[in-house]
Amino acid sequence: MSAPRLLARLDAGRPPQADALGWRCFQLAVFVLPASALFAGLLLLVPLIQGSRRRAPWWHDRVNVLWMLTAALMVVGAAALTFRSQEVPDYPVSLAWFGLFNWLPFFWAFWAFQPYLADGAARRRVALALVAGTVPVLATGLGQLLLGWHGPWQILGGAVIWHLKEGGNPTGRLSGLFDYANITAAWLALSWPLLLAALISCWRRWRDRLAGSGWRLLVVLLLVVAQVASMVLTDSRNAWGVMVTAVPLVAGPASWIWMLPLLALALLPVALATLPGVPALLQDSARAVVPQSIWGRLNDFNHHGHRRLASLRITQWSVAASLIAERPWLGWGAAAFSVIYPLRTGRWHGHTHNISIDLAFSYGLPVGVLVVGLVLWLHIRGVRQGMLQGPVFDRAWWTAAFMLAVLHATDIPTYDSRVNIAGWILLAGLRCWSR
Repeated sequence: MSAPRLLARLDAGRPPQADALGWRCFQLAVFVLPASALFAGLLLLVPLIQGSRRRAPWWHDRVNVLWMLTAALMVVGAAALTFRSQEVPDYPVSLAWFGLFNWLPFFWAFWAFQPYLADGAARRRVALALVAGTVPVLATGLGQLLLGWHGPWQILGGAVIWHLKEGGNPTGRLSGLFDYANITAAWLALSWPLLLAALISCWRRWRDRLAGSGWRLLVVLLLVVAQVASMVLTDSRNAWGVMVTAVPLVAGPASWIWMLPLLALALLPVALATLPGVPALLQDSARAVVPQSIWGRLNDFNHHGHRRLASLRITQWSVAASLIAERPWLGWGAAAFSVIYPLRTGRWHGHTHNISIDLAFSYGLPVGVLVVGLVLWLHIRGVRQGMLQGPVFDRAWWTAAFMLAVLHATDIPTYDSRVNIAGWILLAGLRCWSR
């Protein structure tokens, strides 16, 4: 494709308030994001700066004011830890300051990215760029488990690394170019609703017999098959749940009268095979139909008796809750859980596996309430204003943001920079809708 044609395609769908250079860089950044956070971050610097210019001041939006209040509390907490570092001698205070980079730049990005997501056409273009960018995730993941591909593959002296651990990470679970299966599952979960929207859009074009619709539908169908296979192979219960839940949400309320009963009927054997207390006759019959790899994973039978008490989510949450009670206002500092938890339990864990608890532990209860409250408010406002009854890509956008938020109840994939950037782009799009 010639350069003028490429630029013309990149300029398509640009919102009136977005500059051409920033819009092009924004789309390219979203496209390369799953493959390289470094390249995506460099490209996003342009829309980050351009999107902050010639606009009403940021404080005109109350949401931005609350983000800035959150940032101030985080900085105060880091400063307080600097002066009382002797209370946890094994904790490097520098982590409290470095941890701010997971949050503070994205409060700015939330505001600066909005000109590039201001209308439905722009969000559709960005959604399709994200779907296209997911292709390397699918290719490397399936190649890893089915063809024996392994790395690490790296360029620029290790500045960009695709881990591609042989046999998956953990072994037998698809991880692809991410370094862990749960992070891959999170990326596939947030991109899945957008791929479903592309499928519905292509099917409508094919139904209306528009030119070129046949091959587009075929390509998207192949991507859907590859993504379903990849989500299954991550062996992530969260990904499996998203794979099912997102379908009626993206399809829209008009389809629920027939789709929800069908889904319930299809999931009934899985429920009978998985849930405790089901009569043996029913459960044995269901387990003859449902693969053991599915029901054994859903009810944790495959790992029953192999997990130490300290490795369980409930143990991590209870220990974290007791620590939050000791320092409820400013917290213990970013990444302090990985230092303190082994001292209390004798087992290492990098985080609390719940974003609400992790924020309250690291930065204090006020920060946890502000961040979680704002994210929930954006979703609730979107529903109340009819986003789930809107065009298919707006429904998919809300669903992608919501599914990613839900994943943070039992894990924290946002600590991967690529998932973090994608999550803030989705939140910025939600704010554009609500305004």
